[in-house]
Amino acid sequence: MTDGPSGRNLDGDAPVAESVVETGTATITDDAELERTIGLTGGLAIGIGTMIGAGIFVFPGLAGGEIGTAATASFTVGGVIALLVALPTSELATAMPRSGGGYYFISRGLGTLAGTVIGLSLWLGLVFATAFYLVGLGYYALDALAQVGIAVGAGADAVVSAIAVLAGVGFTVLNVTGTENAAKLQNGIVALLLSMLVAFLGFGLLEAFGVVAVDTPSGQAADVWGIGPVLSVAALVFTSYLGFAQVATVAGEMKDPGRNLPLAMVGSVVIVTVLYVLTIFVATNIFTRDALLSAGETAMVEVGRALLGPAGALVIIVGGLLATMSSANASILSTSRAIYGVSKDALLPRWASRINLRYGTPHVALGMAGGPVVVLAATGQVRLLAEVASFLHLIMYGLMCVALVAIRRDRPEWYDPDFVVPGGPVVPVCGALASFGLIAFMNGLSILVGIAVIAATAGWYFYYARDVSLKGAL
Repeated sequence: MTDGPSGRNLDGDAPVAESVVETGTATITDDAELERTIGLTGGLAIGIGTMIGAGIFVFPGLAGGEIGTAATASFTVGGVIALLVALPTSELATAMPRSGGGYYFISRGLGTLAGTVIGLSLWLGLVFATAFYLVGLGYYALDALAQVGIAVGAGADAVVSAIAVLAGVGFTVLNVTGTENAAKLQNGIVALLLSMLVAFLGFGLLEAFGVVAVDTPSGQAADVWGIGPVLSVAALVFTSYLGFAQVATVAGEMKDPGRNLPLAMVGSVVIVTVLYVLTIFVATNIFTRDALLSAGETAMVEVGRALLGPAGALVIIVGGLLATMSSANASILSTSRAIYGVSKDALLPRWASRINLRYGTPHVALGMAGGPVVVLAATGQVRLLAEVASFLHLIMYGLMCVALVAIRRDRPEWYDPDFVVPGGPVVPVCGALASFGLIAFMNGLSILVGIAVIAATAGWYFYYARDVSLKGAL
């Protein structure tokens, strides 16, 4: 194990080493002194805020339309896999409180090749996820137009793509002009969104248990309970859980991270899983599978209409717009940070980490995030975008678990986590197997696109960064 990164890339640039000093009240880096001000509540807010979003408004129609009430089991499977990864991530984060999250853990635990593949795949995985959120935004915007009497007609798909592209450009510009603006927007959206969801789900559960009566539409298709269909839908909806690892990126700012970080990660996954399962339960209690399938990406609007009339539909439309905006905005910001971290480690050209002198933001990285997002959003392919995003993140989550096992085996002197996953290697091994195993149940085209991305990133490593050494380097 080495004390710092070494070697140079094809351009002759070396990784930028960052020294970190931890105290009980702060984490001190070369660039800043990060005070430990985030408690358990703040950590839960970060985890829930990054996960609650487009999935809860877009997936009920897709998942419920495919297998009906069995989709509750699919979301539960996704939550269990997220929990198996959350615990190893907590241990790694308390030992290495650096920005970069999964990429940093894997590059230091498994080496530069794995780090390059995951760093670049994380960038592209977030690009696919953001494009999915933007397409969802387009569908909800279409319903909003219909609500005010503007009918689009035959060109609906083109309008959805156009809205997604314009929104992608808008969010990229917003983040370039300052992350403080983006953060304020994010916090406001999440608070309003949670309030709306709790009220809606409360009324939906009252209807489900017969406390209030609602006329529900008839349908013919039965639920599809089977291991294959349930796991296939779990692979599709796993995009809904992509935000939980974001809590790890603020490990250096958390009070008592050995306690609060794992509790925040596990707690946020559990809370969000319950919300997802209840949402699917309410949706499939109102509509049968064929009705949800017919309603498509905005099926929740019709669920709201059935429960509360036009007011219910309006609440869901507003909620769907807020959720997809929130998810897209947060993902563009995360994508730029991933590019910035990889560039600092000399796995991408140094210019990718340039900071805009006027706004203090990584404008090149944001351009590299927003540009591909806009192109993919124009395709309008909801399922493909969601599954490729899930594929690339599942690879990262599986390798994070492998990295924990590898680092424990090597026992470097600097590895002193405040939290240790109980049970030896059992949890990380199960997390790795579950993450890799779920990929097998994805659509064949999604797997092929994911494999192509992995192959391309590995090729980039051999071309550009094969002399850079990151394993064991802090």
